Amino acid sequence: MPKVLIRLVVLLCLGGTAHAERRMFIVANDADGYGIDRCLASGAKCGAAAANAYCKMQAFTEAATFHKADRDDITSASATDACHGNSCDVVAIVCTR
Repeated sequence: MPKVLIRLVVLLCLGGTAHAERRMFIVANDADGYGIDRCLASGAKCGAAAANAYCKMQAFTEAATFHKADRDDITSASATDACHGNSCDVVAIVCTR
């Protein structure tokens, strides 16, 4: 009986761990001449440093993902102005802490 109780306590402790906080930021995909926006928009490895730096500026630890946003990622009316059909001129960065 004590072994069963110990296993139950361990499972409850492991199952109750907190999940990392995640937040999506929508950032303008402006052409800056350095190619960072193209790296972010395509999800290329070269955009990881820029995405991580952006997340740190927002008091998050790191970027979980980054990609060119589509209309489904955006909820604000002003940000949807950057969309033409389902294609948008903004980048979605998901930050975690």
